[in-house]
Parts: sequence; structure tokens; C-alpha cells
Amino acid sequence: MLTIVDYGVGNLHSVKNMLKKAGVISIISNSPDEVANASKLILPGMGAFDNCMEKLDESGLRQIVEQKAMTEKIPVLGICVGLQMFMESSEEGVLPGLGWVKGRTIRFNPEKMRDRQKIPNMGWNEITPKKDSRLLQNLEDSRFYFAHSFHVQPEEIKDELMTAHYGYEFTVGIEKDNLVGVQFHPEKSHRFGMQLLKNFGENY
Repeated sequence: MLTIVDYGVGNLHSVKNMLKKAGVISIISNSPDEVANASKLILPGMGAFDNCMEKLDESGLRQIVEQKAMTEKIPVLGICVGLQMFMESSEEGVLPGLGWVKGRTIRFNPEKMRDRQKIPNMGWNEITPKKDSRLLQNLEDSRFYFAHSFHVQPEEIKDELMTAHYGYEFTVGIEKDNLVGVQFHPEKSHRFGMQLLKNFGENY
């Protein structure tokens, strides 16, 4: 069963509703047994990085989620701060990340922005795929909804799945083995987000 991890953070019901529209059955759960029995996981995230890490620790689900991701290697999709949690650290906080992907999360650098764009980045952006992926099937010329001030910076370029441009090119998607993550909100991205979630639900 595709399970959306309920550790107290994120647009859980919006994600579930978009999956339902895409024809993908899922559950929202904070039950250790249900998370342990999941065939796929979605790790959502919203707000501050440290708060998300603290909530995951307090939920009692972190060890199970890590077992599923790193030992059993089931497919895991991180959304927004959920993706940022995959990394080793974040400039937004002091707590370490999960460390599943080498790299860190950094704040948008206004000095690199030629047009002095506003931070946070709020709105729609087109994405540029950097490699072939089952997650991106039928998503040519797609765009997604963003709401963030920080973005991931992978250490290894092979882990970068897609980029977008906001003042400068930055990473908006990661794919490493069974792990995929997106900076944008597929649950707010209409037909493009529905297709992406359908791809995760059916193709992984």
C-alpha cells in the first residue's frame, strides 16, 4: 500500500486527494505497523526544516521510515521540505538531515539573481529534466507550483533529476536509486501534479 507518512506536518489530505484523482489508492497513517507494511512511502513536509526533523523524531516513525528507505529500499517520494530532509543538512536550521542523499539545502542567493527576484519563490515554474525517469513520463513541457525560500544542492550531479530557473538555475528534483524528491507541490499543480503522482503510484 502506498502510505503517506503522517508525522504531524504537510498537506496530507491534499496529496491523498490528488492521488485519488489520478486513480492511485493510498492511505495516510501515523501507525508504526502500517508504515512498516507500506510498499511505497510519501514523506511530505512544510514549514521550517528543524521543525520537520523534530516532528519526525517525536512521531516515533523515523527508524521505521529509514528502515523502509535504506534497507528495504522501497520507493520513497519526498515533497517540499520532505525532499530537503533527504539531504545531510540545511542552512535553514541546525539539525542534521536524514543524510540519504549527499548534499545540503541552501537559501536562495539574491546576489546571483540578476533581476533581484523576491524570496520566497511563490508561483509556477517550468521544469527541465536532467535525465530519463519513470517519474517524468508524459510530463513534457510541464510546470509546477512552488512556495519556498530554500532549495537542495546535491553533491553528486548524477542525483539531480530536474531543475528550474528563478534568478538562476537550481535543483528541484532528486532521484537516487529508490529515492525521489521534488521541491514543488504536486498536490497544488493541477494536471501536471496529478500525472507526476500517478507516475509514482503506478510506475515505481
